[in-house]
Amino acid sequence: MSPREMRTYQTQAVVLDHIEYGEADRILKLFSFEKGKINVIARGIRKIRSRKAGHLEPFTCVNLFLAKGRNLDIVTQAETVDPYLGLREDLTRLAYAAYVVEVLDRFTYEEGQNVGIFQLLTDTLSRLANQLNSKTVVHYFEIRLLDLVGFRPQLFECIDCGDKIIFQDQYFSPLGGGVVCPKCRLRRPEAWPVGKEVLRYTRHFQRSKWSQVEEVIIPQAVEAELSTLMEHYFTYLLERKLNTPEFLREVQRKSTPPEVD
Repeated sequence: MSPREMRTYQTQAVVLDHIEYGEADRILKLFSFEKGKINVIARGIRKIRSRKAGHLEPFTCVNLFLAKGRNLDIVTQAETVDPYLGLREDLTRLAYAAYVVEVLDRFTYEEGQNVGIFQLLTDTLSRLANQLNSKTVVHYFEIRLLDLVGFRPQLFECIDCGDKIIFQDQYFSPLGGGVVCPKCRLRRPEAWPVGKEVLRYTRHFQRSKWSQVEEVIIPQAVEAELSTLMEHYFTYLLERKLNTPEFLREVQRKSTPPEVD
């Protein structure tokens, strides 16, 4: 391998975010197939004649050629693999994509290759861009990501007594990382009530392939409770609130048609 080849490499990545840098550059936050989460710099991307700008927007999957730099590696070429156009044609889908990216960003670090997370991210963005049941897509993503980052919740047996969870309202302990049965609830003051229907859907998502859940439509009341549960659990695990859920709720409020008397 020549010295030039050692200084350059190719990777496929999803653009998570970017920040302006200097007069014409951008620092890009990527999740890549080969190296996991990385930051790189795109020189001159904000110039009018830049050929790379259109390929490096957030929520875009790209093939990149990069040169190793002193502090940040430098983008030398970029070619779009999938622009996920359906996201850009619908504000609600775009808001869901922003949520997915924020959750993934908060739970991951610059710690090297993770093919499972990369595949989950690209699959989820593709599903959001092409399918109507965005809520099912997102909740499936949440459950699968928790598996991949080491926070798989225990949903089938009580975390304290080990009894099999039956189809009735239960409790969820963020501290214990799973479901608590009613008889063990007194020893878990931090546990939240969780409805049996919410448990039914989360358990289905946890044990199933996407092909087995893609047609699932979650009832509105169940989905609202499930969204609240996941938001609270993520806040507990991350020790801070996410920014995108409120933006998503605002988008949903504006896109909901008013009731007719």
